[in-house]
This record gives sequence, structure tokens and C-alpha cells, in this order.
Amino acid sequence: MAHHLANTVPSRLLMWQRVREYAVPPSMIETATARRAAGDWAGACAAARVDVDLDLRAVRERHGTELVTRLRADLRRLAPDLLRWHMPRIAPDGRLRPGLTVCLARYPDFGATSPQLAVRTPPAWADAGQRMSLALWEGPGSESPGHHPHPHPDRRFRLDLHRHLWDVGRSAELARRCGAGDAVEAGGAPSVEPCSFGGPAVPDSPWAVERWAAEAELLLRAEGRTRGAFTVRLGARSRAVLELFAPDDSHVPALRPLRESLPPQEVAALPVLPEAAARVLPDLELLRAGLVAPDRLHPLVAAALAESGAASASGPASVTGAAAGPGDPHRVECRGEVHRIALRDGVLTAVDHDPAQLRREELLVALGGPPLPCLRAIDAVHRSPEALPAVRERLRHGDVAGALAVVEGLLGPGAVLRDGPLREELRSAAARRIDHGLFRAGLVAVHPAAGTEAAGAGAGRRPRLNRHTPPAIRRKRADRARPRTTLTR
Repeated sequence: MAHHLANTVPSRLLMWQRVREYAVPPSMIETATARRAAGDWAGACAAARVDVDLDLRAVRERHGTELVTRLRADLRRLAPDLLRWHMPRIAPDGRLRPGLTVCLARYPDFGATSPQLAVRTPPAWADAGQRMSLALWEGPGSESPGHHPHPHPDRRFRLDLHRHLWDVGRSAELARRCGAGDAVEAGGAPSVEPCSFGGPAVPDSPWAVERWAAEAELLLRAEGRTRGAFTVRLGARSRAVLELFAPDDSHVPALRPLRESLPPQEVAALPVLPEAAARVLPDLELLRAGLVAPDRLHPLVAAALAESGAASASGPASVTGAAAGPGDPHRVECRGEVHRIALRDGVLTAVDHDPAQLRREELLVALGGPPLPCLRAIDAVHRSPEALPAVRERLRHGDVAGALAVVEGLLGPGAVLRDGPLREELRSAAARRIDHGLFRAGLVAVHPAAGTEAAGAGAGRRPRLNRHTPPAIRRKRADRARPRTTLTR
């Protein structure tokens, strides 16, 4: 039965299925690709909802023309829609991981701090629109204090070693870097589990263990070494400490658990295998599970996987019933007959009733009388339509235009929204966009609900928990076992 099969699908894959459907809509990909092909990298970023916080003239004054030349070349190769496709996300709704700074490219030849091209996500309280920002990180102290919660690039989420996830010129390397060809030959899931390296086996979050040695070699080479120890984050409180070794230069490097245990301070200082290298590509998992068709993937991702044969070797994607178009009428049983409800002149109306009769019935309802079944159906569609979950998903991922298109297709462009869940969702999305604007302007640097806590903290004192403290901050402060490093969630 279908419900038994649905229970076997991990929740993580269901989350990624929704992400691939709503987070990067085809209209965004088409517009960003067209602008990038025309040489307008700033326009492509605007189409992908990426704010550019770069002043190339200021960069030239501080670092010279050579860095600006390299930076502009990387910006022209940047596919912001592909970057959004591969950005880290959080469960359960698959939104962008908040308060994150991800390094895209490093420029070690320009100063001791090695400037980095970085993309940032706003904190959770200001993530309306799911917008990102592009900036040049120039070292500690280069940011205005308190504007971004984590301005330093995160070691766990770094893409400078995975340019195929955002660089249009290297997107063809995706299949090789994610092991798509090896997975097809091996028949799917990895044969080695993290438990063989001292970590737990997590069925819902498969690991790309076969690629760890090759990816660790790239990681250590970027750190100026060819062999040595590194860590892999397996969970909130679990890390595997591994060693990349080889008998001599003619042997392929292999992995083994570190023989001697290190103190926590030394373990925290070891290089961290990036999340993009530690886990299996979500698109591969979706293809294997038959939860997405190859033509529903990003065009650059689909092209790279098609060359390796991963897309053709995947299971058949589940086929859902065709959704009714915006012009299809609803059918309602009214006074012993089946009546139609459809769009007429931009408004959803009962087409089988005379306009004069509808005006009389609406006046009767205003005076407290019972409404017609057709009018009850129209009112229900205005307040809580069947497409409300799709509207919510689009609003969560920042696709306001797509959400409004769904609403207009249901109710018509001339409809006036009535009180109900649909209106509340749109109103809440508009209010949250104001919070994002305040954060972008630097007017609010912390969660607005934390103002009472910050005001009563005093100089040099840690604020106390009280009934005004937001639940998220209360849970974070109450967790005594939470690690105090930059590698926390």
C-alpha cells in the first residue's frame, strides 16, 4: 500500500523534496541564467535574491587592482541560483541555515588575513524572503560590531574547496566530486558506515564515506599539509577524529582512526571536513529514492549527473496527479443541483447564479441569514483554500511572487482577501520582511524580543532568564552541554 511505502522514506528526504520543489523556482533559474549569460552578474544576484554588499572601488583602494580583477572574474562565474540550490539548510522546513557565513573563494596573496569572498544568511528572526548577501570578508574586526551574528567564515560550511557548487565553469565536476559514477557502479548506498571510524551509523543521513579520503586530501592540501589528522562532525555531540596516511607517495591515501586520543582543545583546532564533502549529495538521494525526476533538478546539476549516468540509473520518480489549472471550475452541490464556481472578470464567482440573485443572497448573509452553498464554498476558498500549504511553502522560501501567483490563480487578481489563515500568512510574511529590512539597515542587531533582556543586563553582567525571554534563547541558555565553539549549529 502507498501509506506503507511512505513510512519508509526518511523525513530528511521528504524535506529535500519540498526544498527542490519550492526553494529555487524555475522562474528564478531562468531569469538569473539569462542575466548571467548577458554578463550582468549583479542582475543575476538580484534575480536569485542575493544582496551585493561589495564595493569594488573600495576594494581596489585597499588591496589593489589585481585582487579586483580576480574578484570580478569569480563574480562573473558565479551562478547565484546554483549557489542557493546547494546552500546548507535546516530541518524540518528546509529553510536556509540562519546566521551563517560561507566562504566561496580565498585570496591568500593579498595581506596576512587572506580576503575571502563570502555569502551570508541573516539570523532566524530576520530571514523573511530567504535572502542572502555577498560580501568580501577581510579578517577579524572588518565588520561593524553586532550587525551579523557570525561574520567569521564557518569552517564546517565552506565552499572554496567545492567551486562546482557555485562556479558555472566547474559545475561539470559535480558528478566526479560527489561520487555519482561510483554510486551507480556500486548499486546505490555506501558500503562503509561512519561507525567503522568510531562514529554512529545514521540511516536517515547517509554519509559519503568513500569520498572522505579524496576530500580530506584536498582539505589538508589547502591547509598546507599532505597528510595528517582531521575531524568529521557526525552529530551535535559526536565527532570522528581520522588520519589521512599512505606508506609512500606512490600509494593512494587512506583513512584510519587516530591512534592516540587528543585533548578537546587540540581536536577543536584540527581541520574540519566540510559538510558538502561529508554527506551524500541530496539530489543523488532523491534520484535513488524516486522522489524527484531528473528534469526537475537544476539544469546544471541535471546535466552533470546525466553525463555520469546517475540520472538515468535512478529509480522512476513518483508521479502525482495533475493539479487543476486556475481556470478549472469548482463544483458544488447547491439546492439539489451541481453548480460551478470559476473565475469571471478576475473574481471567483458562482457562474450558475444570476448576478442579481447573488447580490440579494449576499445582502441576506450580511443581515444574518444562511448563505447559499455556493457562497459558502467561495468564502472557504478565500479564507483557507486547498492550495494553502503550497502558498505557505513558497512564502517560507521567500517566493512571494510565486505565492501571489497561486492566490491569483485561485481567487483572481481582483479578489479581496477575507479574514482567515490565507490572509494571516500573507500578513505575517509582509511583517517579517520589515524585520529583514531593519536588519539589513543595521537598525536592529539582535532579536527584537530580546530587548528587555539586553536592557536589564547591565555592564559586564550576563542577563537573567525571565518570562520575557524568547523561548529560543531560553532553550539555548538552559542547555549546559552545548559546545562553546564555532562548530555548533
